[in-house]
Amino acid sequence: MDIDALHIVLAEDDEDDRAFFKEAIDEVKIKTKVDLVNDGQQLMEYLTKEGAKIPDVIFLDLNMPRKSGIECLVEIRANKKLKDISIAIYSTSAAEEDIEQTFLKGANIYIRKPNDFGKLKAAIAQVLSINWQYHTSRLNKDNFILVV
Repeated sequence: MDIDALHIVLAEDDEDDRAFFKEAIDEVKIKTKVDLVNDGQQLMEYLTKEGAKIPDVIFLDLNMPRKSGIECLVEIRANKKLKDISIAIYSTSAAEEDIEQTFLKGANIYIRKPNDFGKLKAAIAQVLSINWQYHTSRLNKDNFILVV
């Protein structure tokens, strides 16, 4: 594995959305290694497996079967080994309560899933270019929502 590549995990239950994301990230001019999981339960099994490599960024869908994105977010932030992973909520929801809840539970950024390929590529590139240490130390609601 290339140690200079950003390790990304996408937790997304929709097969078409996973394929759309993978296609977009492959076109972004940033070296990445992408792992795809189908739901929240699979994400948590992946992250807590013995010897698992911790990803740099998780793109986390909210509405998934077996375990929701919110449940995963809470578990990740409560786990000493995982708590510092950068988490980008990646959801179709524009509901203020979803945005507020993910902000309060420790997500780093909220992206409303774009259905335009160019906007998706731009959103992914923007998230992968963030200096997370600076971004999270000055986190407020204004820089929490990514607009593309």
